[in-house]
Amino acid sequence: MTEYDPASTKPSPTDWVAQQAELYESSGGTQGTEIHGSPCLLLDYRGRRSGDWRRTVLIYGRDGEDYLIVASKGGADDHPLWYLSLEHNPDVHLRVGTERFAAHAETLSPQDKARVWPHLVEVFAPYEEYQRKTSRDIPVVRLRRTTG
Repeated sequence: MTEYDPASTKPSPTDWVAQQAELYESSGGTQGTEIHGSPCLLLDYRGRRSGDWRRTVLIYGRDGEDYLIVASKGGADDHPLWYLSLEHNPDVHLRVGTERFAAHAETLSPQDKARVWPHLVEVFAPYEEYQRKTSRDIPVVRLRRTTG
């Protein structure tokens, strides 16, 4: 398993995600901070098989001091790979705007998801359609800042 170094994270294999992450990071968090008008963050996570650090760009909502991300994969019937990795390795690193910090990921309970879902749909309306088009219950993940 590799030690965390933000400069050596592996980019997303999806071109637009990799390009946006590069712009976000290279600008120090001053550019590339939105997707379709919604705020986004950089999530650096450890791959569940390789142990390598990987980076993706995700829209986020807030719940108090915590950040919320949605494992929607556009309403696909399977979870995104980053979500599967978080289940195995919940300690992550975030860049939100100009700030970088460590966080711990936790999937919300059905009750907590129901409470925050309306806010997340306000942040990014397509989430509602994504949930309708799949039989999979789309997970919502809480990212809570840690001191490490």
